[in-house]
Amino acid sequence: MRLSEWVSRWQWRMPDLVLHDPDGPRECLVRAGQLVVEPDAVQPVCQELRRWVDRIDPSGRIMLRAELRERPVEVAADVNSRWRVAPNHVHIAGPIMHGTPTWIGGPEIDVPAPRPPAPETWDPPVTVAVLDTGLDPHPWFAGRSWFTEWGLQPEVLDHDVDGNPDWQGGHGTFVAGVLISKAPGVTIRHHRVLSSMGLTDDTTVAAALRTIRAKGHIDIILLTSGCYTADNQCPPILAHELAQFPDTVIVAAAGNGGSSRPFWPAALEAVIAVAASDQTGTIAGFSNRGPWVNATAPGVDITSSYVRLKTGTEGVAPGTEAREYGTARWSGTSFAAPAIAADLAKLLHSGHTPAEAIDSHSLGQPTL
Repeated sequence: MRLSEWVSRWQWRMPDLVLHDPDGPRECLVRAGQLVVEPDAVQPVCQELRRWVDRIDPSGRIMLRAELRERPVEVAADVNSRWRVAPNHVHIAGPIMHGTPTWIGGPEIDVPAPRPPAPETWDPPVTVAVLDTGLDPHPWFAGRSWFTEWGLQPEVLDHDVDGNPDWQGGHGTFVAGVLISKAPGVTIRHHRVLSSMGLTDDTTVAAALRTIRAKGHIDIILLTSGCYTADNQCPPILAHELAQFPDTVIVAAAGNGGSSRPFWPAALEAVIAVAASDQTGTIAGFSNRGPWVNATAPGVDITSSYVRLKTGTEGVAPGTEAREYGTARWSGTSFAAPAIAADLAKLLHSGHTPAEAIDSHSLGQPTL
């Protein structure tokens, strides 16, 4: 299914979502009327665009007047020759519906449960920051010492309280399960950036990266979402924030567009972009691929920890819904990326430096 076919389904949760150049070579998702500008350029940009600027919001984003709300890509391109200005790109998470070559969907639940990961503790710790939908107290990791250290961020499973599970509810808990099943001694620091529909944006991800940096050293950053851009360049705010982690290994899902178009921030040179392979080792049909992809890992029919909405819980506040825990089977580059992150974590635990870990890891290249 094309990206354009999903926009109407997403807009009820993100009403200001705009699809630029639908089905064209510059196709990308952006927030209507929002420009992201470096702090020292806000005032000169506002001066140049003064007749079109409505306000500056508390986060520093420039909000355009109604006449240009649908055209932030064009406005940013016009000003970008003088200042680093970009639209606020919308990011999408990377799972697909099990067994179906679609962009997003739900997992297959009630699958045979694998053995829970061993409760290991690594000393010194190897800490992985995971930017995703949340992290629930699943039995696989609720009793681990790191689980409550940075505060609980439970999954939102039914944002509109209609009694039906949201498409990407449980995504972060699933990703965490893949990570600890392969590297059971890692310490996870979870940062909720994705909605339960699997959506976020440049400024939200950038804010999480600033929080991570302020909290101290992180060994690995794992990003399971990303975006396309009209100019096929990384959003400047993401490139800037990720450049502040020179001693951190950064791993990102390559995306599920079945395309070779750069998917950001995975396509950054300093980021390990992970594609998904199937059971034969061939790159999955849904997975992005191309010269910017660094690694491949299994991403089809992956089984991991899962939290699901109990039936009959409509009307309950989001994040407090009745839930139950088990396992599920899901596919996507979101679930290939934590496998590579886990391998690198084990190399760091064995004493390798980040550069040595990357050099010594066999970042398997896909069979096309």
